[in-house]
Amino acid sequence: MAVSNSENTARPRQALLTRPVELVSVGLLVLTASYLLASYFNHLWLIGADGNGLPDDFVNVWAAGRLVLEGQAPSVYDWPTHKAMEQVALGRPFDGYFGWHYPPNFLFVAAALALLPYLTAYLLWLAVTFPIYLAAIRTIIGERSGYLLAAAFPGVLFNAIVGQNGFLSAGLMGAGLVLLAERPVIAGLAFGILTYKPQLGILIPIALIAGGHWRTIAAAAIVTIAWSAISLAAFGWPTWQGFIGNISHTSDAFLSNGWANFGKLQTAFGLIRSMGGSETLAWSAQGVIIVLAAVVIAALWRSRLPYDVKAAALGVASLLATPYLYAYDLTVLAVPLAFLFRRAGQTGFLPYELATVGAACLLLLIFPFVVLPVGFIAVVLIAGLVARRAVVEGGIGTVRIHIALQ
Repeated sequence: MAVSNSENTARPRQALLTRPVELVSVGLLVLTASYLLASYFNHLWLIGADGNGLPDDFVNVWAAGRLVLEGQAPSVYDWPTHKAMEQVALGRPFDGYFGWHYPPNFLFVAAALALLPYLTAYLLWLAVTFPIYLAAIRTIIGERSGYLLAAAFPGVLFNAIVGQNGFLSAGLMGAGLVLLAERPVIAGLAFGILTYKPQLGILIPIALIAGGHWRTIAAAAIVTIAWSAISLAAFGWPTWQGFIGNISHTSDAFLSNGWANFGKLQTAFGLIRSMGGSETLAWSAQGVIIVLAAVVIAALWRSRLPYDVKAAALGVASLLATPYLYAYDLTVLAVPLAFLFRRAGQTGFLPYELATVGAACLLLLIFPFVVLPVGFIAVVLIAGLVARRAVVEGGIGTVRIHIALQ
């Protein structure tokens, strides 16, 4: 099935950063930098008052890598052993546990980082992945203002403060989508690497199949299979057994029993559970969202809507579909926002579009003060903007949605 993307080339590109948007972006960037510096000097980030490391999410990466370097790769999925190594990393005991839930493929990255002292590895991780994120968003938007918009996005703070992988996830998602048309093999490479976090890629195969992007599918499959095979050879089958067995353990701990607080889950599942709803109800609601998202993405990617709208839809739907999503993962929300901004450069912003983006960012900023799934509401707001774009641009005559029936 041939699919064509209509692009509005008649209109000149419009400036994305009006003075108010620019000022707000600079303000958010200053706020992020100030918060990180204040947290550091008040011993709330990186190093405690006693000189030892503070327990943050990155400790699970370093600890897993150190176990690999010590020849204990299968032990990364043994929670007591992994927790003991986390305490070695920080030089102190701490309450709670930061689990390693990633496939063995990602242990190569963890082992490389664990070659360095913990704090050095933490900062290097952010220093390497942040530019990847910035470059992806800037490439999508297509002008230098993309750097400012990317750096000012509230998800940056959440990811930096805990040393998580949101920058990498957003960078890979953004690179895969922006390179899909002109560099399909490289796009496939990005999507293949993104399988280190499989819950974010539930809908990507559906979109690629619906759009007929077979070269990208082949490249992603080759990368995934090769990466998995190499990790199997390097770490052994017991490590993969540990990963597979750990899936149900993780689900029971964090989705059934709420070890990390249901209010921190930025999903429909987390919203229902944080409000006292049953696990059955939460899974039912999440299941409905997954099915609806899959159907919508398949339809949009078989349509003649502008590619920017399709890409934005896939980015935001990927966040809606997964039941397991935390605040640092919301860095990925910058990807659909970037595609919306790029489209606005061609058509202008729709009424209340910027205001809705501002409301979504405000919801993200208040999360630390309410510890509720306000991030999920922010994702829903952006999904509404994408849906509105699809309806408006599909009904004004310049773009028509056409789903071919086979």
